[in-house]
Amino acid sequence: MDAISLAEAKAHLSELVDRVEAGHSIDITRRGKPVARLVTATHPRQPIDIALLRALTSAMPPQTESAAEIVRAMRDGDRY
Repeated sequence: MDAISLAEAKAHLSELVDRVEAGHSIDITRRGKPVARLVTATHPRQPIDIALLRALTSAMPPQTESAAEIVRAMRDGDRY
């Protein structure tokens, strides 16, 4: 784990974010004492309930228009 002063962190934030994305964690210090830590953000993924997904998609009505027609209608409706 690396440590960097707050002033250096302000000056090199983009570089620090790149290092954190690569797997490093960085302590930010103020007057030599750690006050914050940069670590990668993790978003826990929830499992997909296949039965619920199938029930949802089977309840949907079949699409009669193509995606291009739907987008064209939305675009034309906002035009006027």
